[in-house]
Amino acid sequence: MLIGIIVVAIAAASCVALAIRNAAHDAEVAGLESLYITGSISVDRQRLLEDMQSGELLRGDRGAMRGMITDFQGPGLDELTHYAQSDRVSDFYYSTSISLNASGDLEAYGADSGNDGGNNMPGAPGGVPDMGRGGGGGGMNPIGGIALGALGDFTVAGYSSLQAMTRFTAGTATITEGALFDAQSNDMNCIISSELAFYNDLSVGDMITLANPNAEDETYDLTIVGIYVDTESGNMGGQLRFSTSQDPANLIGVSHNALQNIMDNSASTAVVETTDFGFEMTTALSGQLSGTFVFSDKNDYDGFAEELTAMGLPEQYVLLSSDVNSYESAVIPLRNLSEYATTLLLIVLAIGAVILVVINVFNIRERKYEVGVLTAIGIKKGKVAMQFVTELLCVTLVAIVIGAVIGAAVSVPVSNELLSAQIEQVQAQMPAQEDTLGGPGFGGGRGNWQMAAPIISAFMPENQSEVSYLDKIDATISFSIISQLVGIGIILTLISSFAAVVFVMRYEPLKILANRA
Repeated sequence: MLIGIIVVAIAAASCVALAIRNAAHDAEVAGLESLYITGSISVDRQRLLEDMQSGELLRGDRGAMRGMITDFQGPGLDELTHYAQSDRVSDFYYSTSISLNASGDLEAYGADSGNDGGNNMPGAPGGVPDMGRGGGGGGMNPIGGIALGALGDFTVAGYSSLQAMTRFTAGTATITEGALFDAQSNDMNCIISSELAFYNDLSVGDMITLANPNAEDETYDLTIVGIYVDTESGNMGGQLRFSTSQDPANLIGVSHNALQNIMDNSASTAVVETTDFGFEMTTALSGQLSGTFVFSDKNDYDGFAEELTAMGLPEQYVLLSSDVNSYESAVIPLRNLSEYATTLLLIVLAIGAVILVVINVFNIRERKYEVGVLTAIGIKKGKVAMQFVTELLCVTLVAIVIGAVIGAAVSVPVSNELLSAQIEQVQAQMPAQEDTLGGPGFGGGRGNWQMAAPIISAFMPENQSEVSYLDKIDATISFSIISQLVGIGIILTLISSFAAVVFVMRYEPLKILANRA
């Protein structure tokens, strides 16, 4: 009975641990298989900094360091298109954003609130802060001879396809009036937000005029073909903005071909001047390019990351995916729980095996006379030892059945309670990490430095700050778990029976009977 009680406890604990491990593994695999994976090429700034620090030529030479930084502004569209030819890439889309000023009677949404940012406020290309996503075009800071640019009133983004407008494909942004522009057309058609339309009393069919913030006489006329509502734009209120162009309401969408025509025209009419400090100042519009690769699964994503170097991508760049990063963060509590269950299983088995061996040793010593009688009447020691093994095996199998029933009853609530505790533990660590990184909105890591200012695009992937953890798993008992429990029971029986076999083989029947007499 004592052996049976111990085996029941071992079986119940093992059943729960195995159910948790299997359920955690199945949930992780299922989540990975259903994951929609996109990635983009970004500058690995940590690697770039290490290269600069290790290069003796750059030590103390700030001009050389600035020149090296400007050499890595991100792959151009031709390079990205070349990389997208890989068999591991299932789809590729891209977008470019620039910053333009209002012209004529047009006013940016919120311009009268005093948050227009000014036209001389330096920032990142196109008024969109560089978030480590990889971009083309020149920088906005005077490093390495690159000209200063100016933030305009609006962000104008050109998209290669509907897939590039991920807010629309996700359903958070919707066309409420008119229609979407033709992504493959060169026509100067655009869509604007409902806030901007209401603010300026605009409707579908109206024309708006935008100007180059570096050259106000350089203007472009766009025809409104659609008005959209973005349900997420209100969530960005209160965030730090350097210009009205960083307000989602002031985002204007066009086809990439139309935007390229604007940039080509601006470059052809640009005026370039050299300042007294040796910097070239140009009035040409500078755009930020963002290319997104789509992968069928994680294996293709990992394989493409390895292929990039062979395809000519410098080692100072890295492939990043917010989808993979979010997934890896979301499964941290799940993996912690799986490791906890594995540790529990090993401890239970180790302690249980020791206890069973000790109990069996005492059991054999108490039944020493029985062994002496059986061997004295001619029964071989091997058969006597097998009797003890069979007895223990029968008790173990019955106890495993009882333990499995108990484990099945408690595995689901116990596993979900433990998972909830793991999630709370991970979430409790986040404030401390944010404090070390400068507060919420700041992040670290190779190639993915973040800034306080938000990415301004209602149609491009969001900068997700919250992680959706899997808070429930189906830790039910399956045939696989029962099979594993039976295997565990057989192993424990053999280990604990080994002591019985050794003792039986050592006993001399005549000595046992003589001592008893």
